[in-house]
Amino acid sequence: DGNFNVYDDIRKKLVAAGVPENEIEFIHNADTEAKKAALFSKVRSGDVRVLLGSTAKMGAGTNVQSRLVAVHHLDVGWKPSDMTQRNGRIIRQGNMNKEVKVFNYVTEGTFDSYLFQTLENKQRFISQIMTSKSPVRSCEDVDEQALSYAEIKALCAGNPLIKEKMDLDVQVAKLKVLKADHQSQKYRLEDKLLTQFPADIQQQRAHISALKTDAETAAAHPQDKENFCGMTIKGMMFDDKKTAGERLILAAKELPDTEPVVLGEYRGFELSVRYEPVRNEQQAVLKGKAIYPVALGADPHGNITRLDNLLAGFDERIANAENRLENLLQQQTAAQAEVEKPFPQEEELAQKSARLAELNAQLDVDEKHHEPEMEEMPDEESARPSVLAALNEKSDKEEPVKPFRSYSDRDGDAR
Repeated sequence: DGNFNVYDDIRKKLVAAGVPENEIEFIHNADTEAKKAALFSKVRSGDVRVLLGSTAKMGAGTNVQSRLVAVHHLDVGWKPSDMTQRNGRIIRQGNMNKEVKVFNYVTEGTFDSYLFQTLENKQRFISQIMTSKSPVRSCEDVDEQALSYAEIKALCAGNPLIKEKMDLDVQVAKLKVLKADHQSQKYRLEDKLLTQFPADIQQQRAHISALKTDAETAAAHPQDKENFCGMTIKGMMFDDKKTAGERLILAAKELPDTEPVVLGEYRGFELSVRYEPVRNEQQAVLKGKAIYPVALGADPHGNITRLDNLLAGFDERIANAENRLENLLQQQTAAQAEVEKPFPQEEELAQKSARLAELNAQLDVDEKHHEPEMEEMPDEESARPSVLAALNEKSDKEEPVKPFRSYSDRDGDAR
């Protein structure tokens, strides 16, 4: 009789199922801020067990989540943000329930399917922008939220072929995303195989060669534990260990800036000093085929000992460098094997894509088959003049030209 109200209908059915009427409330009955606050307090305390309302009135600011166990979507919102706001009333911090339920009610073969299609399309673009997925001109990415809308949309369709097509749309889209990721990884590995791995391996081999050469230099200039082998600083040879250490400290203090300053030579290596701003320390640097820095301290004897220890560690350096080279070679071999692997789900993608194409063709044929055919007009209808013909006939007739009247002509119409 035109007096149906969904709110009253639901309340009547809930009461008939055993829910006390005073535990059911409508959001629109709380028409002031004070009434809303009191209503929300009752929901949080559990005095009101069922709260019904629209998206607008129960959206942001509705903090009633404390004891909620389920949200029921009786219709479909026009925007993904509408559904997010609805679910945000229950999936929210402060809810004492670890698990909640979300119900979506749809009617088969109705406008609900179109609404979920609209939500799916909107969510695809929103998710791509917000998550920076596949930043290309064509949006073909799929995310979890969009798929959930697609699945609900499938439930609304009555035609089993449409439901199969929707399922395949989702599956093919997922497989295409996986294949695109596989291809991207393959291209990255191919780039590494062409440029990065050869350069890194060549550099590591050159480093090992330099270490071995410097190790031979250090071995050819041994340090006698009893007698100091000598150090050259600014053209002067220092045979005394303490004096050489003191002169090294003094040279470091005289540094004008962070650029290294060459002082002389020690045990066949070029000796320089520099200031390292990152570590905030003075360093002595020995240079052969490679560069070997060490921090300088305040003890002259200790600094010479540090230099000697630096030159005594070539065996360990060479072993570490050879291990890094072996790792690079293994990574190169693994990358080569990975590049040669095909997409593992290629056959599944081909089969489902082919089936999807069949369904699209079949559904397109069905739609064309069910299109209403234009019936031939009866003779008397076809003889009836059309609106277009009447307009053309009217345009052929010349209309009398009215005399021009300006706005100042009080007796005539302003034109």
